[in-house]
Amino acid sequence: MNVRLILYILGISALVGSISQNIYTPILPEIQRTFHTTPYLTNLTISVFTIALAIMQIVYGPFIDSKGRKKILLPSMLLYVVASIGCAFSSSIYALLLFRTLQGIGAAAIPVVAATVIGDLFEGKQRGKALSTYQMLLSLASVIGPLIGGFIGAKSGHFGVFFFLSISGLILLLLNLRFLPETKPENGQTRKLSLTRFSTIARNSTGLAVLVLGFTQFYTFYSFLVFLPSILNHIYSISPEKIGVAFLPLSLCVMLGSFLSGRLQGDIKPTNSLLYTCLLNVLSVVLFIALAHVSIVCMIIIIALYGLTVGFSMPIQSRLLTDEFLHERATAISMYNFVRYIGMAIGPIAGSFLVQGGNFFLPFSFAALLFGGAILFSWRWLQKTEQSCSMGTDT
Repeated sequence: MNVRLILYILGISALVGSISQNIYTPILPEIQRTFHTTPYLTNLTISVFTIALAIMQIVYGPFIDSKGRKKILLPSMLLYVVASIGCAFSSSIYALLLFRTLQGIGAAAIPVVAATVIGDLFEGKQRGKALSTYQMLLSLASVIGPLIGGFIGAKSGHFGVFFFLSISGLILLLLNLRFLPETKPENGQTRKLSLTRFSTIARNSTGLAVLVLGFTQFYTFYSFLVFLPSILNHIYSISPEKIGVAFLPLSLCVMLGSFLSGRLQGDIKPTNSLLYTCLLNVLSVVLFIALAHVSIVCMIIIIALYGLTVGFSMPIQSRLLTDEFLHERATAISMYNFVRYIGMAIGPIAGSFLVQGGNFFLPFSFAALLFGGAILFSWRWLQKTEQSCSMGTDT
């Protein structure tokens, strides 16, 4: 069994599922004209995919733990392929909304299965390296998604974009069918779907810390993605055409941080690594608030630092969950993905209320306070749990 090959097949599968969320954003105006619809319904085609992706995380997780990894992945990928074809041939905006929802349902199983299988196949430091490679591949989505969509969409419209996704999904479905083994432990639990499985994750000190930090980190990250263009335009009068260049250092440093994370995880306790990297992450936000107005070069350097710390911490979170929950890995990963998606959604919404006074830095200040509070809570909670365990051992 070639575990490296399986790692890359799963990573690229998750990458294709991830770029499905934003691949056609460059041609949204064309989609609006093609279907003679409103901007609201056009943008809703992205929202319904994200909502389906988030909700189905917590549905798939327990089934993957009880039924098996491959048994859930293959039907979900088949649904993704069929839905992508449906998107390509949609003749109305309402048909596109329906198939985008089904596409999100199909894509939702891929990241849960991928992280779970990596946890099954790799041990110790090798697991950390494998998860960092996986996360690095996922980070490519924000860079190449709009580039691919813009290139294909300019030549063949939304049909070409979704046809590309359907062909890519079909190829990856066949590769997973051929090479992916069933890695569910033979003594794995087969309990029915219940809220108890999720409460088990939340009551665990490591699980709760990862969930809290994952939510606040992605709340902050998506606040960056949404409000950074306004700051660049407001302070430095950068045109929309050039704003995309500012995101390139952020995306590349997220990838670099993910790559370095698995290679540099050494003798430091994983929970401490998580807290340290998140602390560096929030400090980079504070630096951004304090120094972004100094110069555009200073701002870009701080943005790159922020991306590096984000990328470094994400594989640690996944590793902690896969290490901690042997028989409920998929449930833990699905719950983690769900709270991250909720953070992605709430960050821009809350920031929109805070920015109404014209202060574009207020959303970042609130995010930094929220993130700092989450780090303090997680540190004290983990410390308290360790002390309780030590007392129990002594007695």
